[in-house]
Amino acid sequence: MLNLKRTKIILLAITACLLWSSAFAFIKIGLDYCAPILFAGTRFILAGILLLPFCGGAKKYFKSVGKNFKAVVILSFFQTFLLYSLFFWGMTLVSGSTGAIVTGSSPLIAAIAAHVFLKDDKLTLRKMFCIFSGIFGIILISFESQFTSAGSFKELLGILILLAATFASSIGNVIVAVDKSDMSPIALNSAQIGLGGFMLLILSFVLEGYPQVAITKQFVLALLWLSFISSAGFSIWFYLIKKERVKVSELNMWKFIIPIFGALISWMLLKNDTPSVMSVIGMLIVSLSVLFFFIKNPSLVE
Repeated sequence: MLNLKRTKIILLAITACLLWSSAFAFIKIGLDYCAPILFAGTRFILAGILLLPFCGGAKKYFKSVGKNFKAVVILSFFQTFLLYSLFFWGMTLVSGSTGAIVTGSSPLIAAIAAHVFLKDDKLTLRKMFCIFSGIFGIILISFESQFTSAGSFKELLGILILLAATFASSIGNVIVAVDKSDMSPIALNSAQIGLGGFMLLILSFVLEGYPQVAITKQFVLALLWLSFISSAGFSIWFYLIKKERVKVSELNMWKFIIPIFGALISWMLLKNDTPSVMSVIGMLIVSLSVLFFFIKNPSLVE
């Protein structure tokens, strides 16, 4: 692959991950004013609507959705409904920075899922070394949260729920990678994210009862930003996954930067979320692992 193409892929991957990094702090802000599943459902329905003007017209959009409806439903279940019902639940039990760091385990789970389900995306020793180095940094944070927090069981439960969410996301990545339809990544994201948001909204009525929302400036800003990063981030990611020869496991290595910037943003915006020595050490290990992988293995695709 030409360096220009490789650079474009890397910049787009970093852009998506930087967008997602800001989600943790804004989710914590929004959860102060709205029940978690209701918040998630509203966010993704709005995100799906935001993408509609970029889908090539209503007739083309609905024809494409109808033609690929089964794939859209399956993807929306794993990539939006299951992922974010677990994610928002988990985020109510952990701090913003811990949520960012634990979610950074997704490259390992994505690599395992790709190894099992995709014939041309197998684990290598270098890949496993870098992934487990990154996971070690995450374990330092999780270990500290479990044994130093006053609500240690609550933190541990939140961590386990967030890990389950990353598994659902990895399955969604595999579904997009094997999808051979001609549906554009933007239309696919709009359809799956909107449908998944509608599923979450129904679930919120069942589990959370009558919707109760405190409409404040902080809540509206958090909702709008989260909707934007969902529509933009996943459209970019689906575009990259569907590109020929881009490996799911290697692309997901860039998600290791999410804990770094997610924790930094949480520490800047959230009053009760502060860094510790262990969390900083964990962040350094995670950063070095992804840098080592791409320095020693410079080709993102083969």
